[in-house]
Amino acid sequence: MRDPYEVLGVQRSASAAAIKSAYRKLAKKHHPDANKDDPKAAERFSELNMANEILGDEDKRKQFDRGEIDAEGKPKFQGFEGGFPGGGGARRAGPGGFEYSFRTGGGHPGGPGAGGFASGGAFEDILKSMFGGQAGAGMGAGMGGGPRGGAGTFEYDTPFATDLDVAVTMTVALEEAVNGATRRVRLPTGKELNVKIPAGVAAGQQIRLKGQGETAPGHRPGDVLITVNIAPHPYFKIDGNDLRLDLPITLYEAVLGAKVRVPTLDGAVQLSIPKNTSSGRTFRLKGKGMPIKGARGAEGFGDLYATTRIMLPDANDAELEALMEKWRTEHPANPRKDFE
Repeated sequence: MRDPYEVLGVQRSASAAAIKSAYRKLAKKHHPDANKDDPKAAERFSELNMANEILGDEDKRKQFDRGEIDAEGKPKFQGFEGGFPGGGGARRAGPGGFEYSFRTGGGHPGGPGAGGFASGGAFEDILKSMFGGQAGAGMGAGMGGGPRGGAGTFEYDTPFATDLDVAVTMTVALEEAVNGATRRVRLPTGKELNVKIPAGVAAGQQIRLKGQGETAPGHRPGDVLITVNIAPHPYFKIDGNDLRLDLPITLYEAVLGAKVRVPTLDGAVQLSIPKNTSSGRTFRLKGKGMPIKGARGAEGFGDLYATTRIMLPDANDAELEALMEKWRTEHPANPRKDFE
């Protein structure tokens, strides 16, 4: 992924407010709903969301500026601990920002790749002195390969446990999580795959691709485990199976009532705003939320809750001020009287 500052079109010295403003402007411009004929719109929108995840979070932004994480928010690989890749686990940041981990083991515990025992004989002597011959044989069986021979004999036919699974994180747009999608991804192994995102996938859910992980001689190929993250949406916030939306309305719409268009995941709908609607009033749009796993029909989706926010003009309006002054004089009121 490109540098998040470049993606959002801001300087590295930009303020948090400037970053937030740039993200909102670009998210609105490149939102897939507004670019349905552009096959790359979802990809650009996802890139914007990932950039905002880094720069919109103060701690992550500092980590990125210090070079501790990459443009996907993943720790940068610093090498194997202890200087020996076979002696333990390792994490690497691969192409495209996918983070993965793997572990490999050596063969005979006293031979090359054992990462800790000088010789097979020394290892046997230690276990014999601690547990006795029979107990030592049992210990050997529990450490990875099955022992051959009689009691106290430690000849291993198989290496220690080998973990060839690849752990990957993928960030998808909210619409992709709800409706499902197919994404082309390049794994850290260099392999490219089409990954099907199931409709209704939840944040944190894993997708397993069997046999697509690391390989090692004598072992079954590992799996790819993709953990799904859902990118922040410019309008909606996820609340369990429900969605929440701040709905801006004008002062005259609040006073006189109106019919206003409300965005939903499957297209805009009209909502009737009653007369004298206060800011903060919440309206429920049934069935316009997230899919509910295992549910069907009318009960298969959560709800959308739209909360009104009365928006006043940005600039001073002399006529509005005069009207309010007259109203204040003729209709005095104190909505905070219960506080006294």
